[in-house]
Amino acid sequence: MISRSVHLISPSGYCHNQPAAWRGVERLRAAGHQVGNLETLSRRFQRFAGSDAERLAEFNQLAQLDVLPDIVLAVRGGYGASRLLASIDYVALQRRLLNQPLALCGHSDFTAIQLALLAQTGLISFSAPMLAGNFGAEIPSAFTLNHFWQALTSPVVEVSWRSETPDRGEWQGTLWGGNLAMICSLIGTPWLPQFDDGILVIEDVNEHPFRVERMLIQLHQSGILARQRAIITGSFTSTALSDYDNGFDFASVWHYLREVTGLPVISNLAFGHDADTVTLPFGARAQLRVDDGRAELQATGHPVLPEH
Repeated sequence: MISRSVHLISPSGYCHNQPAAWRGVERLRAAGHQVGNLETLSRRFQRFAGSDAERLAEFNQLAQLDVLPDIVLAVRGGYGASRLLASIDYVALQRRLLNQPLALCGHSDFTAIQLALLAQTGLISFSAPMLAGNFGAEIPSAFTLNHFWQALTSPVVEVSWRSETPDRGEWQGTLWGGNLAMICSLIGTPWLPQFDDGILVIEDVNEHPFRVERMLIQLHQSGILARQRAIITGSFTSTALSDYDNGFDFASVWHYLREVTGLPVISNLAFGHDADTVTLPFGARAQLRVDDGRAELQATGHPVLPEH
C-alpha cells in the first residue's frame, strides 16, 4: 500500500477511549502511513476535545497548511461540531481545499461540518471510518478498511448490496446525508445543503424506530424530502423493540416513508455506526440502480488521492 499522510482533527467529543485512539495510530503507522497532529488526542475541556476556540482553530488551520495531507481524519464523533459552524472560516477553507486531492473523513457528529462545508463551499468530503471507533477497534473490519482505501483512490466509488425494498428503477443525483439526527439539527440553518436532485443516505445509533420516523416526518414536512430522488437507509443500531411497539419496527418506518413521500426507499446499506460501513463521497454525482432487490450505487466527481 502507498504511504499516505494523515492529519488528525477532533472537532467534537473528547476521545475517552484513549487506547483505541492510539491503537488506530499504530495501525496506520504499521501500514506505512504518517500520522500528524497527535496532540489532538489528549486535549480535553468538559465533554469536548478541547474548548470551542481550540477545536475551531484546529479546523480553520487546515486552510493555512503549506502542504496538504492526503487525509484529514476525525478522531471520533460525540457532540460539539454544531457549536463551531457559525465561526468556521468557509471562505479560506474553500480557497485552500476546493478541488484539491484531499480526503476529509469522518461521520456521526462530523456530519454537521461535512454538510455545512458542502452548503457553503461545495467541498466534497467522505462519510468514512474514524480513528478511534474504526481504525482503533480491537478487531477492525476488513470490509470497512478495504472499502475506505478503494473509495479514496478510485474515480468511481461503487457499492452493491441486497435490499428488502419493493422499489426498482434508476435514479441520478447528488449524493449527500449522514447521521439523521445531525441532518435534522440543521433544518432552517444556512448549513443544510439545498439539492433538487438529492440521493439522501441516512443512518443513526441509539434511536428507536418512532424517533427515526419523527425525524423523517420533520424532513418531509419541511419540504426537504420533496427535493430528493431517492432515500437510502443504512444501519440504525443499538435499539431494542418492546411489547408496546407491537410490530412497529424499522421496516414499518420505511413503508410509511414510501407512502407519505412517494419516494423509493432502498434499505440495508452497510453504512453507519456498525463495524462494517462503506465510505461515501458527499456532494459527488451518483447513480442508483435497483432491480429485484439488488441495489447498485456509483459515485463520481469526488477528490481522488494521487499515486505517489
